[in-house]
Amino acid sequence: MDDAAWAALTLSLTVLGGIWTWAAFRRRGLTSGMRALGFTLLPLAAYLTKTLQMFTRIVDAVADWATRLVFSPTVWLGVIIGGVGVVLIVVSGMMRTRQLGQARPEKPQGGSTELPAGGASRKAPAIDTDPEMAEIEALLRKRGIN
Repeated sequence: MDDAAWAALTLSLTVLGGIWTWAAFRRRGLTSGMRALGFTLLPLAAYLTKTLQMFTRIVDAVADWATRLVFSPTVWLGVIIGGVGVVLIVVSGMMRTRQLGQARPEKPQGGSTELPAGGASRKAPAIDTDPEMAEIEALLRKRGIN
């Protein structure tokens, strides 16, 4: 479209908006009329700042993309692969929250099942590497809670 066509579109939208503004002032009062006037001025502002052309280019680009999406098997393959990727991410997140699929440490084979000297079995701390957990376990043992 050339500049004259954009100017004609802007002029027609502004005139229609002016009629709407006049009707809003007459029927609903000052606040509705001011709101309508604000909407009436937007096409003129879009023409003067050339954003009206920018919006039509954006719409054209989205329409071209959608057309290629519908008719291209390569694009559909990309959509399917993206969907599989999203499903894998969601499933792995669900598995993580349920603690599934994590490697468990192997139990020693052939180890003795005898009780240590003193007759009472002692469990090893749940987490040896975390100093905060070791502190908590020490406090619990001090109070007689195992």
